[in-house]
Amino acid sequence: MRTQNIESDITVVGGGLAGVCAAISAARLGKRVALIGNRPVLGGNSSSEVRVWVVGATSHGIQRFARESGVIGELYVENQYRNPEGNPIIWDEVVLDAVRAEPNIRLFLNTDVREIDTDDVDGERVVTAVHGWTMGSEIATTFRSPYVLDCTGDGLIGYLAGADFRIGREARGEFGEAWAPETADDELLGSTILFYTKDVGRPVDFVAPDSAKDITATPIPTSRILRSGDSGAHYWWIEWGGHLDTVHDNEAIRDELRSVIFGIWDYIKNSGRFDADTLDLEWVGTIPGKREYRRFLGDHVLTQNDILDQVDHHDAVAFGGWSIDLHPVEGMYATEAGAHQRYSNGIYGIPFRSYYSRNVANLLVAGRDISASHVAFGSTRVMATCGAGGEAAGTGAALALDLGVRPRALAADHADELRQVLLRQDASVFGVRNTDPADLARQARVSASSVATTLDPVELVPDAAVAEHPLDSDLGVLVPVDPQLDGVDVLLKVARAATLTAGLWTTGRRQNAVPIDERMRVSVDVRAAADPQWVRLPLVWTPDEPENVVVVLGADPDVSVVLAEAQVPGVLTLPHRPQADGDQNVAVDESESVIAWPAIPMRGRTPRVRLHPQTSAFAAQQAVGGYQRFFGGPNLWMSGPDDAAPHLALAWDDEQSITAVRLVFDDDTDVELNTLHHHRTPDRVFPELVRDYVVETCGADGVWVERVSVTANRRRQRVHDVEVDGVRGLRVRVAATNGAAQARIVSLRVM
Repeated sequence: MRTQNIESDITVVGGGLAGVCAAISAARLGKRVALIGNRPVLGGNSSSEVRVWVVGATSHGIQRFARESGVIGELYVENQYRNPEGNPIIWDEVVLDAVRAEPNIRLFLNTDVREIDTDDVDGERVVTAVHGWTMGSEIATTFRSPYVLDCTGDGLIGYLAGADFRIGREARGEFGEAWAPETADDELLGSTILFYTKDVGRPVDFVAPDSAKDITATPIPTSRILRSGDSGAHYWWIEWGGHLDTVHDNEAIRDELRSVIFGIWDYIKNSGRFDADTLDLEWVGTIPGKREYRRFLGDHVLTQNDILDQVDHHDAVAFGGWSIDLHPVEGMYATEAGAHQRYSNGIYGIPFRSYYSRNVANLLVAGRDISASHVAFGSTRVMATCGAGGEAAGTGAALALDLGVRPRALAADHADELRQVLLRQDASVFGVRNTDPADLARQARVSASSVATTLDPVELVPDAAVAEHPLDSDLGVLVPVDPQLDGVDVLLKVARAATLTAGLWTTGRRQNAVPIDERMRVSVDVRAAADPQWVRLPLVWTPDEPENVVVVLGADPDVSVVLAEAQVPGVLTLPHRPQADGDQNVAVDESESVIAWPAIPMRGRTPRVRLHPQTSAFAAQQAVGGYQRFFGGPNLWMSGPDDAAPHLALAWDDEQSITAVRLVFDDDTDVELNTLHHHRTPDRVFPELVRDYVVETCGADGVWVERVSVTANRRRQRVHDVEVDGVRGLRVRVAATNGAAQARIVSLRVM
């Protein structure tokens, strides 16, 4: 047996995605980080030991422009490239490689923490040491650091530190949550074990073990969807233990879940009801994937109303968008749906005040255990949202060290600084404009070789296939609108003369992409014609600043809209036909806007529309000092359709000394990614991403000098060290994309 002491700036306990993202973000800010996980692999519930797919704000594509960026976004995109088959073992390595790539992280796997030291310092309760035991190596380690992050999921570190927490459901009246029970109770979301099958191409017998449960004596065959070809996270509803203590009764929960899995497989293989002769049981988990346990109390408890009202928090440092996803306490034995889901109208912000303990001064939290009510936790608990929160908490701890303040003071007095650091890292924040005084690009004149000024997909992609879509139901077209809109042209095929009705709807909030409020309605007489015709809709709108609107075309059996097989940034097609993600074990409210106007059915097919005046949504200035995400528009520069040598340029009147160039490229955050590819995305590398590019600078002599040359890029954010004095101009020349017709740059920063 050996003992050792590890001194760090930040200790992160928990090797799930919240802990991984916290550690990476802090390490990139120059902090020495100890990352401690009690399993042999990273990834928590997403690892090959449990195999839950990573989902987040996109909610399987129901929410729009909602995929996370930052560290968790990098992991998503890298997994898409390396692991197109969704192998959970390869995902383990994607996560491990990301941690190992950071020299400031010391990783301690198979290390269990059961003891900590605390003290009162200047009237504050603080964690002074964390003690870990690495069983296979027989090493006892004492970890010391000014800040500790509890990313354990179950919240053991905070519990040992005496941090205030809750378990169970709050009463409805405490926060005014309609979905909370009338009286507080101890009920939780249960735990899940998954299984994998494979087709071996020959008959395979299955003899059930003695532990297998006879599921015909349960409601499962009639209340849940069973299919012989499904496996893995399709069986998320194999859930139990919500009426128990999901930690202290973990072993009993595991045994019950495994007995049901073997019972389900026995039923599929031997009941004669399924085509399963050649299927074999390949893998059954041994570790329950827990959904819920302790939730620590910070200075703000996120609630159902925060989510559904999309409350603007001054210190919002991460976002969510997954439904408020609550399950019956009986889990798999319930006769009602396995989940009841309710959605906000778009993504919502999570405040930094929910990411630290209110009574342990140097303890931050991230993951399942953040400061949220049980109802709000139903949305924040999914792993991509946990990862985004981990980045926020890790960044917050790093900034607190730099400023010499506690997290509470950071939220109260330095929230803008924290949000600017997160934006600079391209983290999952929205509605935050780049105001970084260190960004020299904000002081420059911005120009481009060309700018796209149209939303017409055929003008942008001339060889795009076109088709006619009948207006058998109302059809919405989401478009970005400048402060003056004088009219909209739509290309229509009219079989018989008719009066077309159209409305202009606003989206309620600038991050939303769904019709909420109708502002005007018009009627236009259209004549029959053999060929499609452009029809002017006299829709007029003068918002104070650019925003998203939805042009709604009224259903008409004699009219079709012409669509192109091309995606235009910031534009979506929304049929008024309610649709969720197709999981029949889930109950949703079809009147909710994101369900009633789904983007999924027609994603990638864009109506031929033209705005008057032409759009400035893709102007060169959009890439400098902007939002870096969809917010009142796409917020990126896009070159014109005929530009053979696109570039984005900066010019200064005075000579500048630069040290770094930070670029963010477009990877279409409207596309849902999933680690196990629940919904397959065909491109391993996003076509919209710039592939080959050069960064050049010039001095007072006007001579351009190459400083950076990149080929085969497949990443959204690239940071280049470029130390040059006497700079009067800088430009990014795009030689090729990964398939898109135009060059796109979301953000260009010069430090």
